[in-house]
Amino acid sequence: MSKSAILCVDDEPVVLDSLKIQLKNEFSDTYLYEFAESADEALEVVEELHDENISILVIVSDWLMPGMKGDEFLIQVHHRFPKIIKVMLTGQADNSAIKRAQVEANLHRCLYKPWDGKELIDTIKAGLATL
Repeated sequence: MSKSAILCVDDEPVVLDSLKIQLKNEFSDTYLYEFAESADEALEVVEELHDENISILVIVSDWLMPGMKGDEFLIQVHHRFPKIIKVMLTGQADNSAIKRAQVEANLHRCLYKPWDGKELIDTIKAGLATL
């Protein structure tokens, strides 16, 4: 059986490093962990994993990134893979972007930077419980 993955998207490497540590500490090697520094890079990762028959269970995405914003990215992913749990992690998103992601991408939750590690893990676990 192939593993499932959690994808984290943020243009700040320090944020991705923090997420990596928190996820590995909680879930150890239960999942594959993928990281992208832009929405475009993340879309490539989504396609590569799909081609390898690895299902992405959760995406944690920043909102304010160069190029494509997080809500647009999550909406694009949702159109192809509606079952993926989508979490926005941001310090910048405006309410209309969050609302749009909720309506058009079935956003599971929006967390704000700086985030609480326990809240992030609880959010991911709650999302996984719905699968």
